[in-house]
Amino acid sequence: MRGAQQTPGGGMENAEQTEVAVNGVNEANAGSGANAGGAAGHAEGRGRGDGRRGRDRGRDRDRDSGEKEFVEKLVKLNRTAKVVKGGRRFSFSALTVIGDRKGSVGYGFGKANDVSEAIRKSIDKAKRNMVKLPVKNGTIPHEVTGLFKASRVLLKPACSGTGIIAGGPVRAIMEAGGVTDVLSKSIGASSQYNVVKAAFDCISKLMDAKAIAQNRGKSLNELWG
Repeated sequence: MRGAQQTPGGGMENAEQTEVAVNGVNEANAGSGANAGGAAGHAEGRGRGDGRRGRDRGRDRDRDSGEKEFVEKLVKLNRTAKVVKGGRRFSFSALTVIGDRKGSVGYGFGKANDVSEAIRKSIDKAKRNMVKLPVKNGTIPHEVTGLFKASRVLLKPACSGTGIIAGGPVRAIMEAGGVTDVLSKSIGASSQYNVVKAAFDCISKLMDAKAIAQNRGKSLNELWG
């Protein structure tokens, strides 16, 4: 009787073990399927991400190629704070000079509550205020003096190899305009905004050899060999 009782018990235990094993296999299969699905989704997402990254990389490349047309130089970035009831509010102002290194240069001044927005505004204004800078053999055609309020800027032509002998604002303007050799001196107030205005006053007074030769009825070689 004891042996007969053990046989059914053993059969029940075997059945339970078999059921547990089957359930474990099913759960393992389900888990592997989920892992496979997750891996596939991850691969798909990575593929999409790579595609997006590739498209973004293409946009960045186009953006860079478009921006290489102009040289942008930040002359001054200023931060101001306004004290209010809740604390302090900050605003930023940016003075920027841009040029194509081929004789065109401009400056702009922008204000915003964010640094990048202030710089963007100044660059947009600079692009709208481009002027022509006469350049002959890497230097300016003649000596000139510009004045704006208490700032005075003196520019002199220089021989090849001299370099740009100038301070920060005037150097940025000359580099953006394509001048490689020039002598300069800033006299009076050293406010960077006033110095930039005085330097652009110099540019406005520079005479273009082609225009002068045409007005005098001579060729450019006769006027300026």
